[in-house]
Amino acid sequence: MALDFQKINELISHNRISEAINLINDTLDSEPQNEDAWFWRGKLHWRMGNRRQAINDYTKAVEINPNSPARRAIELGQDIDNFFNPDIFNP
Repeated sequence: MALDFQKINELISHNRISEAINLINDTLDSEPQNEDAWFWRGKLHWRMGNRRQAINDYTKAVEINPNSPARRAIELGQDIDNFFNPDIFNP
């Protein structure tokens, strides 16, 4: 089952992120080595604020394909985490 990018984008445009993730999960059930599915699910988890799950998904995509765009997503996520300073918000 290939990713239905049109359907995923439609769900995202209607803010039905959980449904889009479920659609991607269906793909991963039948194609666990689908790098694009891991990357897209990571993007959606990031959007929902589930950073740990997003990084896990990106990491899986990079394990499948070291040249995956998920590698850059991991780097950007690490940059964001390194920038965060809780002392700024808690004087």
